[in-house]
Amino acid sequence: MVLNKAYNELFASKNDSTINKFLGDIGYQYFNLGDTSSFKKTNKEALVLAMKIKDSFSIADTHWNYAIYYNKTEAYDSAYYHFNIAQSYFGTVNQSYNTAKMLTGKAFIKGRFRDYIGSEILIMEAIKKYKISNNYKSLYQSYNSLAIIQKSLGEYEKALSYNEVALNYLKKVKKKGTYYEGSMSNIGIVYHKMEGYEKAISYFKRALNNKSLKVKNTNLYARLLDNMSYSRLLNHDTIGIKNIFYISLQIRDSVNNKAGVVINKLHLAEYYLAINNPTKALILAKEASGLAKKIKNNRDYLNSLLLLSKLDKQNATAYLDKHIKHNDSLRNLERKIRNKFTRIAYETGEYIQETKILAQQKIWIITTGISVLLALSLFYFLRIQKTKNEKLFLELEHQKSNEELYHLTIQQQQKLEEEKKKERNRISEDLHDGVLGKLFGVRLNLGFLNLKGCDKDLEGCKSYIEELQEIEKEIRDISHDLKSNLTVSKIGFIELIRKSIEDQRKISAIDYEFKSSDDISWGQIDEMVKINLYRILQEALLNIIKHAQAKKAVIKFFIKKNELILTIEDNGIGFDPNNYKKGIGLDNIFARIQKIKGEFQFNSEINNGTSIKIAVPL
Repeated sequence: MVLNKAYNELFASKNDSTINKFLGDIGYQYFNLGDTSSFKKTNKEALVLAMKIKDSFSIADTHWNYAIYYNKTEAYDSAYYHFNIAQSYFGTVNQSYNTAKMLTGKAFIKGRFRDYIGSEILIMEAIKKYKISNNYKSLYQSYNSLAIIQKSLGEYEKALSYNEVALNYLKKVKKKGTYYEGSMSNIGIVYHKMEGYEKAISYFKRALNNKSLKVKNTNLYARLLDNMSYSRLLNHDTIGIKNIFYISLQIRDSVNNKAGVVINKLHLAEYYLAINNPTKALILAKEASGLAKKIKNNRDYLNSLLLLSKLDKQNATAYLDKHIKHNDSLRNLERKIRNKFTRIAYETGEYIQETKILAQQKIWIITTGISVLLALSLFYFLRIQKTKNEKLFLELEHQKSNEELYHLTIQQQQKLEEEKKKERNRISEDLHDGVLGKLFGVRLNLGFLNLKGCDKDLEGCKSYIEELQEIEKEIRDISHDLKSNLTVSKIGFIELIRKSIEDQRKISAIDYEFKSSDDISWGQIDEMVKINLYRILQEALLNIIKHAQAKKAVIKFFIKKNELILTIEDNGIGFDPNNYKKGIGLDNIFARIQKIKGEFQFNSEINNGTSIKIAVPL
């Protein structure tokens, strides 16, 4: 058998969670197949396992299985007990729909024992939960049940109102089946109870207009035939109803619908009484009474006793006595069962309350443990964070000191260059205003002398005067060169870069090549840009020494498309950018580039070196 094989394979897994997940389903399938012993055994195992692993949903599900089983076997007190427990557990895991189903099951049982008010309350609770999930089918069924309850209480107008609400929800149900025909039957019965037989017949006919009803829902089809004929009988229309009664009886008998057979025979008995055939009526009434008693159909058994008291005048008193005694005993039984339902609800509530208290205690213990663990984790995290903050603070202070040092170096360099410039200006002025003026005077005086001598001597003198003029020109050019505007910041920044590269060269075996384009106006570039470029270069060179294992590095500054470009390339071992974890050094480079609103690119390949490109808008 497939189920037995599934059962054995499930336990072979030896995994409680897996077993728990499917064991209840296997038990339910045993129940559907009518294997009661296997169902009870499997469902019990499922419940024990669910309790062991404290799976509230599975606990509820196994109790639901028990409820369905006991409901079918008409052990209603046991069914109610299991519905009640299942409802409580479904409630603890916020299963609104399943909780509503348990309420509906309890309502059905209360209705069976004529506790209509209790049944109505439970259905109202279920409706609230069905509305949360917009379960239109369950809402239709719930309002349909409320209509039946109101009909049983004699509140026919309310019954019709609830039927109307049910039909409105039915419009939203996709797979309607024969629900519409069932509602037409129910409304017809309400009008029948109100003695509106014509209206009752019209609703029965609406349902019977479905030509496929006999196949789709045989019991409903037979009931409609019987109810329509009975309404016609009470409306004094007996034409052709006998055959319809017998068609309905034959169908019910063929599908073993014993409760339906009882009702059919009682209606036929009334028909024969109406056409003055009391003998046939008495036979059918006795058959109906015997069958009703056998199947414990109390309602129709009581009705059969009343009918027999009318048909059998000689034994009328005996039948009435039986009716009174059976009705009294039935009321006592119903009262006891209703009390039992109340006790079950109370005891289950106490059990669930104790379970909740234990669960709350467990939650408190777990919460306390988690709180302590979180507190320790927070303390550890704060300590680590404090250490990181202190380290970061020291790094920032170091960075700040370096930047201040850079500023001081630049300022010192500028002062030196300024002093050099002043000295050059002084020498230029001395040459121009002093020496040059004297030479000019000497040359001018020599030109005015009336020298006499041979042509050779005069030619020599003239050449000396011209030479003095050339010396004047050279002195003037030197003076102008000394006074020309040299870019102090350019000399300072580039020299600082060269010095930094030379410092790195001393501590490594790397050959450095440095190039700076002559068209860069360093004096016009913001000091913060130069400071950050200087620090970025230092960081990059340090990374090359520490990680690259390079033999050569090339550093270039140049202008391209109104951007100052810095490139740093090495021929080291490189790395895979996809598997590279960014460190503090690279983070610092990124941070500095963001400060000067630059863009950063880097490329690297394993065994093929690394290149960095930084572009700063001018």
